[in-house]
Amino acid sequence: MTQVNITLSHEEVLQVLSGDRDDAFKFLIERILNAVMLAESEQQLGASMHERTQERLDYRNGTRERILHTRIGSLTLEVPRHRSQPFHTMVFENYQRSEASLIATMVQMVIAGVSTRKVSKVVETLCGTSFSKSTVSTLCKQLDDEITAFKNRPLNMNDAPFLMVDATYFKAREDHKIVSKAFLVALAISSDGCREIVGFDVFDTEDNYSWQEFFKDLKRRGLTGVHMVVSDAHKSILHAIAKTYPDAAWQRCQVHYMRNILNETPTRFKEGLKTELRNMFNASSIEDARAIRDDIIRDYEPVVAKAIRVLDEGFEDAMTVMQLPGFMRMNLRSSNWIERLNREFKRRSDVIQIFPNAASILRLMGAVAIEYNDQLSMKKRFFAEKTFNQIKIKLIPKLKEIASTQQALLDAA
Repeated sequence: MTQVNITLSHEEVLQVLSGDRDDAFKFLIERILNAVMLAESEQQLGASMHERTQERLDYRNGTRERILHTRIGSLTLEVPRHRSQPFHTMVFENYQRSEASLIATMVQMVIAGVSTRKVSKVVETLCGTSFSKSTVSTLCKQLDDEITAFKNRPLNMNDAPFLMVDATYFKAREDHKIVSKAFLVALAISSDGCREIVGFDVFDTEDNYSWQEFFKDLKRRGLTGVHMVVSDAHKSILHAIAKTYPDAAWQRCQVHYMRNILNETPTRFKEGLKTELRNMFNASSIEDARAIRDDIIRDYEPVVAKAIRVLDEGFEDAMTVMQLPGFMRMNLRSSNWIERLNREFKRRSDVIQIFPNAASILRLMGAVAIEYNDQLSMKKRFFAEKTFNQIKIKLIPKLKEIASTQQALLDAA
């Protein structure tokens, strides 16, 4: 892997430390991004500066200046040039997608009645420049086209054994009122261990219709072979699983499950019960987990009856993951991978607080989801395809049996 080197002289360090903080940060970011592009250039050329090697693929041909508009201002970067093959960099692509979505959403606030002067100040503060109406219009269309293409792309995932889903809420203006909109998102783990954001969309709320339409769209685009779905205990998700992926078992997110139990627990008992629950979740087998559960019920039922009821009623659904090999359980017993994405959604939305419409939610959060998906594609695979092929012969029938039991209980409820 090519190493990124950033060098500052003594005078430059003193200048950074003594000058304006915003200017200093811009200076450092410029240096970092320039160093990243030099490293990318070195990798594409197959040789370091002045290096003589048979692996060299091309030669340097100077640099050219290019402006990158970001939330800390406009950066002037030195983009390498190559003699024969064009230089490719992820710097501008990754930055501009999220920046473009933010700018487009801000400008839509003008249409919703926010003062143009206020919006202009925000845009200039965030991006270091102003944009004409025609530029913004073109920018919105390009971004919307990219997000629509990604959102509706064929999945062709005939064997995606694990699926995580969740929803988060954003406020938007609609018919002169401020309403909450549900942003649904799904992450799939394929049989070769790769993780991918396979779907996202905006709905009025989390109900049977929205989740079933969301799941149907995933299946219509080619997401099949789902054997386990990880989510919180929202009833509409359970109905959607039963309708769309009837052979898939449900794993109740253990993080949400513990939170539900502790919400019914008086403060003086919470720490002790939390420790016992963790021991239960970390048990080496389902039999050991049940034994720990029985001990918890015996010890705590006299003092926290409501919490124990939640524990008892949700135990089996939260322990579906015990059917998997030990090395898979930690990451598939909760929806933490999606929760990290939800935190990023919220961080970005804090800039706006109230979206002008549902389309602007889809624009900004769709851009964030694509960024997160790019990061997932560069991460190490969760497991090897050979590993899953070795366990699926025994695993899939067990999960189907659990799915059948869960559906019978859901129908009887």
